[in-house]
Amino acid sequence: MNRHSTASLAKATAKLQAVCNNFNNANPVGTEVSVLLDGGEVRQTVTTSEAQVLSGHSAVIWLQGIVGCYLLERVKTLPKEVA
Repeated sequence: MNRHSTASLAKATAKLQAVCNNFNNANPVGTEVSVLLDGGEVRQTVTTSEAQVLSGHSAVIWLQGIVGCYLLERVKTLPKEVA
């Protein structure tokens, strides 16, 4: 890998980490979300982890009742109920 490729990868990973940090700062573990599943179904669930960068290339999060992780871009927080 040449120097430009390494710098480009580091920059892309830093952007993904910033996306994860923004999500994590606004949404603690246990936040209610909806996720777009592979088959097109939208399911409501809760986060069971913080968002993180997986293998340097994808921002992901783990969710209750779902095997494996999902891309963070497929997860939307649900409006908080007003008491």
